[in-house]
Amino acid sequence: MTMNKKIEIYIHIPFCVKKCAYCDFLSCPADDETKDRYVQALCREIEWSKDCLKEYLVDTVFIGGGTPSILEEKYITQILDTLRSAARISDDAEITIECNPGTLTMEKLEAYKDAGINRISLGLQSANDEELKTIGRIHNYEEFKKSFNLARLAGFKNINVDLMSALPGQTLESYKDTLAKVITLNPDHISAYSLIVEDETPLKDMVESGKLTLPSEDEEREMYYYTKEFLERTGYKRYEISNYAKDGYECRHNIGYWKRVEYLGFGIGAASLFKGERFSNTSDINRYMHVLEEDVMNADEIWEALNENTESLTQNDEMEEFMFLGLRMTDGVSKADFKDQFGKSIESVYGEVLEKLEKQELIYSSDDIIKLTDKGIDISNIVLANFLL
Repeated sequence: MTMNKKIEIYIHIPFCVKKCAYCDFLSCPADDETKDRYVQALCREIEWSKDCLKEYLVDTVFIGGGTPSILEEKYITQILDTLRSAARISDDAEITIECNPGTLTMEKLEAYKDAGINRISLGLQSANDEELKTIGRIHNYEEFKKSFNLARLAGFKNINVDLMSALPGQTLESYKDTLAKVITLNPDHISAYSLIVEDETPLKDMVESGKLTLPSEDEEREMYYYTKEFLERTGYKRYEISNYAKDGYECRHNIGYWKRVEYLGFGIGAASLFKGERFSNTSDINRYMHVLEEDVMNADEIWEALNENTESLTQNDEMEEFMFLGLRMTDGVSKADFKDQFGKSIESVYGEVLEKLEKQELIYSSDDIIKLTDKGIDISNIVLANFLL
């Protein structure tokens, strides 16, 4: 069988030392027994998905969380060994693990290398220790630097750093200082997001009660504009609204999401896009482990017991996603790709929308591509909403 269909794999590790004040991700502290049970269940889910994976070539793997690096290294090795036994992984696959400063050791990093991991994503958020403390991070900037340098010493040549702007108490000057400090370490990729205060988080409670003050909207915009100007001046190209990379270090896994490459997610809450459907696993860790510890179920029954929120995508759904995911990338979307996928020209579906947005100088359109202008990127959420059918 020729395996030329690419697929991406996401693996969710929900454990962390403690939950950050802003975090609404599916994550929690756990004891050693729970961690072990979870990894065994996760490996069983991967094993039982081998029939789904047999016609695919895995192009990227992303181990996210939570804090995957909180696990003993033997578990990460076990997970990737299990995936290799269930699927064919490309020789040049991008394999990423998310790590938090203070959870890395040389032993872990060497085990990651041996397991085939070739990309490290380090969550810094800020180089200001007071700002880190305010948002509930477990590390300081010196611990981040130690972890970063340890990853370089272990031989990792592809390291991402996650940053946040518009943090409580943050000023434009303190944010500039964070960027300047990070640049001296010479990371290969930087993800720079503006803080979103999510419902049902401690941060929202503290902001609403007046205990914490966020930067003004004008200050937030200044930080946003400075990020682009500074990072592009220092050798990082913005290839997506919030992501910057040195040439050749763009995150292939995330590009796959934006280009709607099929992907399967493993672990609690993990989402998938597979054979025209979007679905996600149960977010109940006890249910997840119980289902996968049962011996009486077959693969189809497990699939049905685990998956929630299954949505069969119509062609309109897929065209919408093609546009509002693809336009997040600064290279934009290809008109030829649209026609290849949907059998109709992009103008026949979105002609009036494209004409309106082009007149407003929010998009640029040529014979080959459509992409957001700088002005369009600034109000991307408003622009992209126009592509809902």
